[in-house]
Amino acid sequence: MDAQYTIVIADDHPLFRNALFQSVHMAISGANLLEADSLDSLTALLEKEPDIDLLLLDLKMPGANGMSGLIHLRVQYPELPIVVISASEEASVVRQVKANGAIGFIPKSSDMRELINSLNHVLEGETCFPSGIDFSDDSDEESLMDKISSLTPQQYKVLNMLNDGLLNKQIAYELDVSEATIKAHMTAIFRKLGVKNRTQAVILLQQMESDA
Repeated sequence: MDAQYTIVIADDHPLFRNALFQSVHMAISGANLLEADSLDSLTALLEKEPDIDLLLLDLKMPGANGMSGLIHLRVQYPELPIVVISASEEASVVRQVKANGAIGFIPKSSDMRELINSLNHVLEGETCFPSGIDFSDDSDEESLMDKISSLTPQQYKVLNMLNDGLLNKQIAYELDVSEATIKAHMTAIFRKLGVKNRTQAVILLQQMESDA
């Protein structure tokens, strides 16, 4: 495949990121490959490089633990094609990845030939998921995804800061807004998630992260 593509590899493990970089470079001649090692660095990269053809995303890296990172990216960049590459290969994880809008899932255990085939499929506009996965019973997973996906980017940041144990005053300082604004965000978050307090909201987020 010789077309010029811009592909981002987002993974916090330097050795695996380098191996994937080499594999993708071999699979796609002349590709423009960019790298990120955290959700923050990835977001900064996506802001500078709007014309990304494909994001290869590890589910577990700083700021993007579990499905919440994927959901955050889908909310902020709904048109960005995302393929998850993960060592968590359970069927439940693959189903959640698909339910939340990724166009593919590539296990980290894949060999070079499987990786090349998968990349060819997604760059030709097809989806690519492991065979043998039953996607027919995803209602509970999709319901949880829909709730998290309904949050705005700012509300998502507030939720993650709640998960980190920050107080309203600390969150307001970090986001450079008033405490009243944070309280308004929290009210909206609780309503969208169908919970009554910050503890329940954090449990919901952690439930999603524990599944990945």
